[in-house]
Amino acid sequence: MGKIQRAILSVTDKTGLVKFARRLAKMGVELVSTGGTAKLLRDSGIAVKDISDLTGFPEMLDGRVKTLHPKVHGGILHVRGKAEHRAAVSEHGIEPIDMVVVNLYAFEKTAGKPGVEFEDIIENIDIGGPSMVRSAAKNFQDVAIVTSPSDYDAIASEMESSGGSLSLKTKWRLAQNAFATTAAYDSAIASTLERIGAPEGDGGKFETGGADGFPETLRLSFRKAFDLSYNNIVDLQAAWDLAQEFEGPVCAIIKHTNPCGTAVATTLAEAYKRALECDPVSAFGGVIGVNRTIDRETATEMAKLFVEAIAAPAFDSAAREIFATKKNLRLLEVVPMQQKWVLKNVSGGVLLQDNDVRSLSEADFKIVSERKPTEQEMRDLLFAWKVCKHVKSNAILYARNGQSTGVGAGQMSRVDSAKIGAMKSVLGTKGSVAASDAFFPFPDGVEEIAKAGATAIIQPGGSVRDQEVIDAANRLGLAMVLTGVRHFRH
Repeated sequence: MGKIQRAILSVTDKTGLVKFARRLAKMGVELVSTGGTAKLLRDSGIAVKDISDLTGFPEMLDGRVKTLHPKVHGGILHVRGKAEHRAAVSEHGIEPIDMVVVNLYAFEKTAGKPGVEFEDIIENIDIGGPSMVRSAAKNFQDVAIVTSPSDYDAIASEMESSGGSLSLKTKWRLAQNAFATTAAYDSAIASTLERIGAPEGDGGKFETGGADGFPETLRLSFRKAFDLSYNNIVDLQAAWDLAQEFEGPVCAIIKHTNPCGTAVATTLAEAYKRALECDPVSAFGGVIGVNRTIDRETATEMAKLFVEAIAAPAFDSAAREIFATKKNLRLLEVVPMQQKWVLKNVSGGVLLQDNDVRSLSEADFKIVSERKPTEQEMRDLLFAWKVCKHVKSNAILYARNGQSTGVGAGQMSRVDSAKIGAMKSVLGTKGSVAASDAFFPFPDGVEEIAKAGATAIIQPGGSVRDQEVIDAANRLGLAMVLTGVRHFRH
């Protein structure tokens, strides 16, 4: 393969660029650059030629036109093995460009800013960058296209060991990544602009707040991150989502996407121990999610149980050392990021719905029973409601003192969920409260909950038999609260 002798560098993300450029220069590669990239390299003591020196034409129109020039694209696109191509570029004084190092304007970051102006969105649509990327990727046999800083070290190392060239295999991999990059970039632009309303008149203003409802076209692009058990990742997500419902220390233990134990406490270690008490048999081989950094004390307790994986915001050094002794335990540090939509595959397409992220407080509750909940019952009802949201429907969740005491999950009838939740309870359900993820179609579910010894119920309401259900609660001396919101997790 031919030696790389000239490279264009024009990047928005300048991570690792100076070190990479210095290694290229040391190998005799002539560096050509634009704007802020050229300034950074010069300030770092690296010799660089301006793009205008290459094209003989100045950057103009506020930087909109700088690399859109035959001496750039001709230098990239001409096929070295074709005599007529070589003759054409020679005739017009076009110098070969053997490497293009480009990453694109941060469009999504800009478009996602609160209150962003329409003009800022438009100006952050990169034109020259994607054009160079596509040109170089198309002519990958002769030109290396580098779009990610994560590739810098491997590329420089390969060149240093091969006398300044890159293998065809490497160039092909880079080209594949490049086309994926421009595809994702164009998809982000299309998805963003689709949700911007046009003004009624020529002098009107474009509204950037985002249109209501779902997009007409759903464009998705993801890069593979790692290999890990599908079920483990699903359970980790379930554990993490539940842990994010609470402000104070909380621990959720998940088994087959259902929380077999959830508890809050003043410390994370205590929250874990209380969560484990809920159902220690089911917790074996489960997945744990917490909302605090896991410390030595918590890790020491968790290490006593066989678990598949743990999701947390962070793990301190002592916790990592303790967990390192556990074979096949997977630790996942999660960066909080709210998902707007939930997707599910169906034959021939996908279903899309809003994520169930609405947060409720006591102010949102409607007390419909003759007896009002006590302060402790109200606290437990709010806890139970948050946990019940993460139990597969039909779901009944029993709780007491910030700790789940029984879980009835995924049954075909709500009354069966009420029975199973009480039957499986290790801590007992007497004196607990109960949460139902959807309304009670008949009073029998309320009657079963009363048999279990629960004293208060929280549920969405909305059944044609709501009054019968409320009457049953009054007859049995239960307090009942309606939320007006159902979960119904499928």
